[in-house]
This record gives sequence, structure tokens and C-alpha cells, in this order.
Amino acid sequence: MNENKGWRGRLGLFLAVMGPGIVTAFADNDAGGIATYAAAGAKYGYALLFTMLISTICLVIAQEISARTGAVTGRGLSDLIRELFGVKWTFFAMSVLLVANIGTTASEFSGIATSFEIFGVTKYISVPIMAAVVWWLVLRGSYERTEKVFFVLCATFLSYIVSGMITNPPWVTVLAASVTPFFSRDTDFLIMAIGVIGTTITPWGQFYVQASVVDKGITAKDYKYTFWDVMIGSFFTWLIAFFIIVATAATLYVNHISIETAKDAALALEPLAGKYAGMLFGFGLLGASMLAAFILPLSTAYAICEAFGFEHGVSKTYKDAPVFFGLYTVLIVLGAGLVLWPGLSLYHVMLTSQVVNGILLPPILIFMVLIASNRNVMGRYANSRGYNVIAWIFTVLLIALTLLLLVTTLLPGFLDMALKWLGM
Repeated sequence: MNENKGWRGRLGLFLAVMGPGIVTAFADNDAGGIATYAAAGAKYGYALLFTMLISTICLVIAQEISARTGAVTGRGLSDLIRELFGVKWTFFAMSVLLVANIGTTASEFSGIATSFEIFGVTKYISVPIMAAVVWWLVLRGSYERTEKVFFVLCATFLSYIVSGMITNPPWVTVLAASVTPFFSRDTDFLIMAIGVIGTTITPWGQFYVQASVVDKGITAKDYKYTFWDVMIGSFFTWLIAFFIIVATAATLYVNHISIETAKDAALALEPLAGKYAGMLFGFGLLGASMLAAFILPLSTAYAICEAFGFEHGVSKTYKDAPVFFGLYTVLIVLGAGLVLWPGLSLYHVMLTSQVVNGILLPPILIFMVLIASNRNVMGRYANSRGYNVIAWIFTVLLIALTLLLLVTTLLPGFLDMALKWLGM
């Protein structure tokens, strides 16, 4: 009886702290990520499934460090960067984050517009209405109520699993590709592999998971439950990306149909896998874009307010935290406005935000590992020597891949030249 009660008690505690890790990980699979995974499956079949496994391990390490730091210190990442590394680094990080997140927020509203267009609704109706809904739910809600909305949106991602199952892929081939490394000298393949990893780990995700752990009041004694929150969230990030690649590989790749956007994937799936597969893909895109449209502006508002000492928190009122909610409002307006701006290339907006994120990610990863290794800050919860070695290996790997993606984006022929120079 006591054992049963203990089990129920632990489950209750887990459900109480659950949220930051799962929500952040799901939000990582945003409109840009879905487009990248869909394009990867359509162009290279199952070849990039192993790459997703590597990116998920990187995500686990990054999210775990951020969540643990938030629980132990009770402070956000930008707050700790300011204290330990100075105002100049903080100002640089916040400036770059703001620019990157404006572009990325626009890409999320672009995803909302695209998903509604699949169902025949123009962006001039869908984007303003959804922007107003996103703004109102955060401005008028508590953290607990807002988090429930996030969980509902997380559930929409399950449509990708159903969509992937409908396509009836060759499961033996799929499972073999998932655990078998594949390498190609083709530069486009390498760029796609880097893009798959790069879209999984984002600077804003690290700021948000730590800020939401703090905002929810999770402490070091609760961290063992938050640890599993992070693990479950990262697993589902992999699972959703896995099924997006499987769905497009089993249909578009085998029929030699190339795509560039998530909308292309949804429309192309319909005649090949049936009407419901295309509809489910479009529904998943809507849920993913809505979730990220909530999270991106929130992560920016959290980070900037923490960095410069302004009151912040979803549970506070506009009167208590005017800068926090003001920043959130401005980002929603700018993100939605860019989508509706006549003649503006959303592709270039997304490309610019990707480049800016690539500039910001390396220093953020280094700050995170240095903070988590600092025993004066983390006490007995600091990284162990062995964990530090693993964290630095993956940090260096992510930095190298991010810089390579940044260079190939700015200089398209660079990777070709580098491979020739290396004799490959």
C-alpha cells in the first residue's frame, strides 16, 4: 500500500513539474524544422535518419544543462551570462537573439499561413486572427493556464506519427537506416545533414527552457523529475522528426518528387498516400507553427528582461511587467507583419534568421557549459569531470557544424572547394 502510494506520489510530482522540457523540445520542431525534415526525406530517403539520432543526443545534453542550471540557481541564462561574463557579452547576445527571433517568429507565422492555405484560407485572414489569439492567451493567462495550451498544441504533433504510419514504409529498411551511419561526398547531402542537426538545437530554445524552469518555480530538489521531462521531450522531438522523414521518404522520394516547403510536402502526400495523410501533415504544421509562435517571442522577452533586470513572467500582470509584455507584443506584431508585407521574400527572412542564429549559438553553448561546470554557481550539481568531457565534445561538434552551415549559407561553393582540397 505504501509502495503504491509512493509510486502515485512520484507520478504526481512529475506531472506537477512536467512542461518546460517537453514544450521546448516540441517547439524545436517548428515550421522551418518540419520543412527541413520533409525535404531531407523527399531528397535522400531514409539516409538522414541516423543524423537525426545524433542531433537528438546533442539536444538532450543542451536541454539537460539548461534545465539543471535553472533549477539549481533559480535564474535565467541571460541573467547568469551578465553576472559571470559581463555586460558587453550580454548586450551582444541579446542584440543577436532579438534580430534572429524576429525573423524566426516571422517564419512561424509563415507556417501558420501555409497550413491554412492548405485548407483554402488566405493568410490575410488566418495570420491576423492567429496572432491575436497567441497574444491574448499569454497576456490574459497564468503560467499554468498557458502551459495547458502548449500541451494541447504538442498533442497536434502526433498527426505526423499517424501520417507516417499511413504511408506504410518498409520498416526493416527504416529501422536499419536509423542506426546505421551513412556518408556521402555529395555537398548537397552534407549541407542537408548539417541543416538537420542545426535546426534541432537553437539559441532561443536554451534561453526558454531555463527561463520556464525558473518561472514554474522548479528547484534543485525537484530536478530529478525535470530531468525526465527533458528526456521525454527530446525523445518526442526525435520521434516526430523520424516520422516526417519516413512519410516523405516512403512517398515523395520513391516517386522522385522534390519539395522545398512543408506545404509542398502536404500537397504532394495527398495523391500518393491519400487525402488524410496530406491533411494530417497540414494539421501538424499548424500546431507546430502555433506552438513556436507562442514560444519564440516568450523566449526573447524572458531573455532580455532577465539580462537587464526587468520584471518578467507569464503569471505577472501587464502593470507589473510592462517591458516583458511590451516586448512580447512587439515581436508578435513584427513577426505577423513581415508575413503580410507585400513582396517581402519570407525565404530570405528565414535565411537571415538562420545565419544570425548560427552566429549566436557557439558563444551560448560555451557559456552554458562553463556555467554548468562552475562549482561556485552550481555546487554539487555542477558537471562531473566525465560529463564535462562529453558536453565539450558535443559542444565543439555543434559549433563546428553550425559554423560550417553558416559558411556554406554565405558562400555556397565553399564546401565543394573544401572537399576538393581534402582530396574527397
